[in-house]
Amino acid sequence: MGREIAHVMGHQAADWLERPEREEEERTDLVLPALKLRPGDVVADIGSGTGYFSWRLARAVGEKGVVYGVEIQQEMLDLMAKKMAGRKVTNVKGILGTITDPKLPAAGVDLVIMVDVYHEFDHPFEMMANICKALRPGGRVVFIEYRGEDPTVPIKLLHKMTEAQVRM
Repeated sequence: MGREIAHVMGHQAADWLERPEREEEERTDLVLPALKLRPGDVVADIGSGTGYFSWRLARAVGEKGVVYGVEIQQEMLDLMAKKMAGRKVTNVKGILGTITDPKLPAAGVDLVIMVDVYHEFDHPFEMMANICKALRPGGRVVFIEYRGEDPTVPIKLLHKMTEAQVRM
C-alpha cells in the first residue's frame, strides 16, 4: 500500500508517552468508554510502552481481569513495571514479545488494543496472525492510529496510516 514502516520508538523517548498534554492532544479519555470493557476481561495492550493505557485498562477490567502489556523492549517493560508498582496496580502483566509474535496465551484474550503501534510492525502479517491466535471466540482487535487522511494532525506522515492501509 505504499507505506514505509516506521522505526520503533526507543525506550529513551518514553517520557513522551507520559506527557501531561497527551490526553488533550490525543483525546485518550474517549478510548476506554468506547471499548465497553467488562469486569474480568483479559486485554492485551500491544506496544504498551510505559503502560499509559495499561493501568487505565486494568482499572476498567477490575481485580478479576488481566492486562497483558506487550513490548519488544525489556527496558520499556521495566519502566512499565515501575509505573504499575507506583500506582499499586497488580493486574498488569508484562510480556516480552518479538517483532512477529506477542507471546500471548492461545485463545486467552478478549480484546487486543494497539495504540499508535501498528505502523511500526516490521512483519504485520505474522504479528496479526499470532494476535488472532490469542483471541477468544468473539474477541476483538482495536487499532488506534493517526489517520493518514487527516492533514490537520501535526505528525509526520510516516507515523500515520490510512484506513485502507490498516484494512490490508
